[in-house]
Amino acid sequence: VQLQASGGGLVQAGGSLRLSCKASGILVSISNMGWYRQTPGKQRELVASISGDSSTKYADPVKGRFTISLDNPKNMVVLQMTALKPEDTAVYYCNYNINGKFYWGQGTQVTVSS
Repeated sequence: VQLQASGGGLVQAGGSLRLSCKASGILVSISNMGWYRQTPGKQRELVASISGDSSTKYADPVKGRFTISLDNPKNMVVLQMTALKPEDTAVYYCNYNINGKFYWGQGTQVTVSS
């Protein structure tokens, strides 16, 4: 399994970014996928997830602002982030999990300036 994340960058507060995660070795359409984020000194936390039945979950701080979705033809999981806040600044990681085993992408930095 390989996960290649992209799309991070620097954006002003209120702006938008789109993160993409290209998966190899699995089919995202039938997998449990997610996006996590981590800031220095803190534990990695779940941002959003999408399961094989397409049900989604969001962390409370991002509800209504972030949307997780699948691009099945490209075998990618996408995180659309809008109304970004400085507290969204973090390294974002794509995740695949199966039976409690986690696979991670390399992380992409998102920085939101005030």
